[in-house]
Amino acid sequence: MSSSFTDRLLGRVRLGGLLAIAAPILAIVFAGIVTSIILLLNGNEPFKTLGLLLDFSATPRTQVMILNTATTYYISALAVAIGFRMNLFNIGVDGQYRLAALIAAAVGGALTLPAPLHVAAIMLVAVVIGGLWAAIAAVLKATRGVSEVISTIMLNAIATGFGAWLLTPERLAVPVAGSNNIGTKPIGPSGQFPGLSLIPGTTTKVYGMVIVAIVLGVAYYVLLNRTRFGFDLRATGRSESAAVASGVNVKKMVVLTMILSGAVAGMVGIPQLLGASYSYSLDFPPGLGFTGIAIALMGRNNPIGIGVGALLWSFLDNSNDILDFNGIPKEIVIIMQGTIVLSVIIAYELVHRYRSVAEQRRVSRQLSAGTPAPAEGAAA
Repeated sequence: MSSSFTDRLLGRVRLGGLLAIAAPILAIVFAGIVTSIILLLNGNEPFKTLGLLLDFSATPRTQVMILNTATTYYISALAVAIGFRMNLFNIGVDGQYRLAALIAAAVGGALTLPAPLHVAAIMLVAVVIGGLWAAIAAVLKATRGVSEVISTIMLNAIATGFGAWLLTPERLAVPVAGSNNIGTKPIGPSGQFPGLSLIPGTTTKVYGMVIVAIVLGVAYYVLLNRTRFGFDLRATGRSESAAVASGVNVKKMVVLTMILSGAVAGMVGIPQLLGASYSYSLDFPPGLGFTGIAIALMGRNNPIGIGVGALLWSFLDNSNDILDFNGIPKEIVIIMQGTIVLSVIIAYELVHRYRSVAEQRRVSRQLSAGTPAPAEGAAA
């Protein structure tokens, strides 16, 4: 390989890396500009608002809340990203995790086991329920060609109704002490996941499940980039016809990928269940599945990008209460979150188009000069 070709190759790699980093940064900057304009129209100072958010997030308790919320967001986004990598849109993460958390909580409250086995049993039930609920959409997609978007949205509604039917005094619910709420029987100490005292200055603990979330992120990367299953998954997502030509059973991959996505989705409610509430009640956090979709898009299905997105989203969600106390509508945070997601999508699309145009021009110059263009795989 000539030194000139090596230099050109390294230059393209550096450019690609810079573009990949610049896209989300520019998107966040653009979202900040849009948010600043809206704040100014409302008579609020943008830098003062940002200062309030940063000051509030600097308190130890808020930092713990940011990490805890980011843990659930991260797992939810991973569940969505697994499907996205194969062009499957698992919109049903919300229903999958809520139904899984409900049944896992009921099983956990009824069991009496040694601590490690008790926790493992609850997590196993959640994974199985999430995977089985996603398998319904997977089988419909593989056998009848039903869009997974439509089926998972419908399954969300069914899961909500089914969960409401289960969470009644005649079935799984008992009164929650000291309130008018109802929930499953509380999980005993042996089924609770110990917290971590990572942030000094507060007695509130970080979810111990943050370790599990990190392990899931590593496993996600290894599975997709270091295994045959991950190669088949990515190949099918890029070109179904090419995957079929190379011997991949696309229908089997659809079923397995959706089940895997649902299994991870079943874990979304576990940090809250085993680290804070110890019971599934009417006020169990909803909407985590849809937040996961936004974060997966923002992180471009990359485990590190998803982690950054989860922390950013959690920071905005946990810091916005201070805005109300200062007469600033906290809905400005929702506007910023939505603008960030749209900006990231647009930025990455522009980067993709720029790369395509640059590659076409490079090949055109080489052909005009009478030199053969290097193979596509050499630049990857």
